[in-house]
Amino acid sequence: MRSPIILFFVLTLVSCNEKVAKGELESSNSGTIDIQAELASIEKTRQTFMKAVKEGDGETMGKIATSDIKIISPGSSDWMEMYKESKNQGPFPYDSIIMSPIETIIASDSIAYDLGISRVYYTNSQGNVVELKDSFLAILKKGKDGTWRLHREVASSNVTD
Repeated sequence: MRSPIILFFVLTLVSCNEKVAKGELESSNSGTIDIQAELASIEKTRQTFMKAVKEGDGETMGKIATSDIKIISPGSSDWMEMYKESKNQGPFPYDSIIMSPIETIIASDSIAYDLGISRVYYTNSQGNVVELKDSFLAILKKGKDGTWRLHREVASSNVTD
């Protein structure tokens, strides 16, 4: 049962990659999607998020997430220590984040995924800045206002550079 599911997933990714490489993707309602414009819009959301984290701007962070966001954070001991020690609370308890996307795929006119590596920084109870890395896979949804928002994220402390 696992093999057909894995095969389906791989074929779906290959199919999406071929369309993205051509710079066009069929939209369900309007013909084609301007991939470069959508990638730029996703980058704007990413930059807005990184700035909001650094500034501790929870209101902006809330505006670039869907109302039903789900996040699975890394569960390693160093990440658990950050959640315990960080002065910031909530789903983003760090002082700053640098996101480095490896692959961003526009799956449709309203769904995209972003795969990459993040470096997060937080200040521990001794006052030292600690860096943690993670790999992430984020699903983004485009709102009616044209803004791409974080909808789902799964992150792992296993990082391959």
